[in-house]
Amino acid sequence: MPRLGFGVYQNYTTHDSVLEAFKAGYRHIDTAQAYRNEGEVGSAFRESGLSREDVFITTKCISKTHGYETTLRAVDVSLERLGMDYIDLYLIHDPFKGTGMRLQTYRALLDAQKAGKVRTVGVSNFGIRHLEEIRAAGLPMPSVNQIELHPFCQQKPIVTYCREHGVVIQAYSPLIRGKVDHPVFAQLATKYGKDAAQILLRWSLQRGFIPLPKSARPARIHSNSKLFDWSLNEEDMAVLNALDRGKEGAVTWNPVDAD
Repeated sequence: MPRLGFGVYQNYTTHDSVLEAFKAGYRHIDTAQAYRNEGEVGSAFRESGLSREDVFITTKCISKTHGYETTLRAVDVSLERLGMDYIDLYLIHDPFKGTGMRLQTYRALLDAQKAGKVRTVGVSNFGIRHLEEIRAAGLPMPSVNQIELHPFCQQKPIVTYCREHGVVIQAYSPLIRGKVDHPVFAQLATKYGKDAAQILLRWSLQRGFIPLPKSARPARIHSNSKLFDWSLNEEDMAVLNALDRGKEGAVTWNPVDAD
């Protein structure tokens, strides 16, 4: 799984943006059925000329498709829309619908994995209680938990739990939905000769997360990928870590406490 992904939530030029992302070197694309752009991701991949083995595609099933049979159908729908034979990572998009439906959905994804339609199974927006349900049911732990993560919302208990149980952490909204005007970000951007978005993404990488920045602007798509030939020092990482506001720092739905 590539250490950096390209998100396409609320991207209304998905085909062109994904093509640009491929040109910038991204090989990990994060979509979802709820985004209604799986087809555009697939068409961009085919136009790119890249081989299937060179790209990593993530998609997700939203709660309205939760349940065993409906999830199996959702996987087939995603495959058809993407125009692909398999999906690298399939996530349960949210923890709504309760324990029974969550476990049915998870079992369906595990069976889709056994059938070769899905390579890796994971979850998104799952809190510790939701993850514990899977463990208590005797099922394999998800490979990934994708949650909102940035300096203002660090989700420390969930991150600790995931690390203790070998669950990879993906970070959505790593750029705080564009709210990057905090003076600390500006100071560090000046210090390192980078922009605020790059500071945030580099922080995410150094925390061991897989950030999923999104943009429709070609220049921003490229700049967000320039992260691997420099690093933040320990003192500056500590300054960013100190910005955590807990749940109050969230800028998205962040439904990790759903029943």
